[in-house]
Amino acid sequence: MTRAFLVAMLAAILLVFQPVLPQGLADGIFSASAWADDDDGGGSDDDDDDGGGGGIGQSGRDDDDDDDGGARPSRSGGGGLLDSLFGIQRQPAAPPSAPAPPPPSAAPDEIVTLALDEADLNTLLARGFTVIEERALPGLAAISRRLRIPPDLTLADARSAARALPSGQDADFNHFYRPEQVEEDGCTDPECPDSVLRDWPHGLPRDTVCGPATPIGIIDTGINEEHETFAGARLEVTRLGRDELEPSRAIHGTAVAALLVGQPGTRAPGLLPGTRLVAIDAFHRVGSDERADVFSLIEGLDILASEGVSVINLSLAGPPNSVLEDVVERLVSENDILLVASVGNAGPAAEHAYPAAFAPVIAVTAIDRNGRVYRRAVRGAHVDLAAPGVEVWTAASVSGARWKTGTSFAVPFVTAAAALARAARPDLAAVQIAQDLRARALDIGEPGRDDIFGAGLVGLDAVCFGAS
Repeated sequence: MTRAFLVAMLAAILLVFQPVLPQGLADGIFSASAWADDDDGGGSDDDDDDGGGGGIGQSGRDDDDDDDGGARPSRSGGGGLLDSLFGIQRQPAAPPSAPAPPPPSAAPDEIVTLALDEADLNTLLARGFTVIEERALPGLAAISRRLRIPPDLTLADARSAARALPSGQDADFNHFYRPEQVEEDGCTDPECPDSVLRDWPHGLPRDTVCGPATPIGIIDTGINEEHETFAGARLEVTRLGRDELEPSRAIHGTAVAALLVGQPGTRAPGLLPGTRLVAIDAFHRVGSDERADVFSLIEGLDILASEGVSVINLSLAGPPNSVLEDVVERLVSENDILLVASVGNAGPAAEHAYPAAFAPVIAVTAIDRNGRVYRRAVRGAHVDLAAPGVEVWTAASVSGARWKTGTSFAVPFVTAAAALARAARPDLAAVQIAQDLRARALDIGEPGRDDIFGAGLVGLDAVCFGAS
């Protein structure tokens, strides 16, 4: 018999009996096959392709042992018996891809100022700073500026140089802020629209329409104004952003706005359908990353202050920023505006996210319909209230509706309660309304205030029906 015939017979036998061969014998056959390949003149090339070292026991199966932590080599891997017998050459497995780098937290070469006077501005210009953009903020009686830093300074050193000036103490990086959401599967059940209000712990019946409420502002991504849920709504949208930036998508903003002013009888009814909603799209897109910088955020906040809103919904999160903190404090103390923000979805052990963690802001976490906190919600002493935010039914970006999850979608419930409370008690200041909402909350979790639920579940039903 020819050698080729014997090799073919051996291959057929091994296909049948290899699963029951003793481990030592199987290893011996695998090692011998490497020699057979070498005898045929192609063994060394095959060993190299499979990551081996060119000798007995150094075929690609040794790499499989390393990857599997010492497990039996896989017959589907490189360097196996059948590969050796029939000259099959396999490419080595691709190494695991490196994790994607985190998105940037700030613009790489910019700082932002709010109160810089002309003398201090000229000092920075003489040092090599340049003005990229500036905005008059009439609602805040200030001028904000984006400054490009000199090439010989680090970002931290540039900020320190600005803060060393008498009017530059609030200077900071041009930080980025992002929407807080997690996409969930859609729902085709005809009863899905009921989920926005029915069977949640706050107990509002499906046909309840609260109001009227005082005007509300939001800063978010784009909003699809043509969505059927906004037909007849008092919705005003202003787009910010520079021409060279790619606009944000109308996914997150549409969902948040619909929770507030979606019209009755549509697939995505909202909490306050007759209320005026002033929306600012301050976001732009870089690849898949949607973000708003501080410079755009404070411009949007100033516009809302000028529009006379009494509550601002901020379903976004990012790093601490001294310019943003200054604006937040002015809006509450000087403009008497209540700000409501999401605690963020970075996880229970994550650092605090802002603006929610600024003291004057109502920080909102998310719960599911069983009263359990959203597993990704940030926790801490700054958490004020909890609201529905897991599998909430609201508008999709183009038409219809779908489930949404994230602390972003809990914020509109507290925003609605705050707007109703302001309409019912116009004599109360913003800080007093915040105290009232915490006092009305339904205590859940540990007795008393805690770092998971804050004061508890927002009492939207009590506010809506005027209960004490």
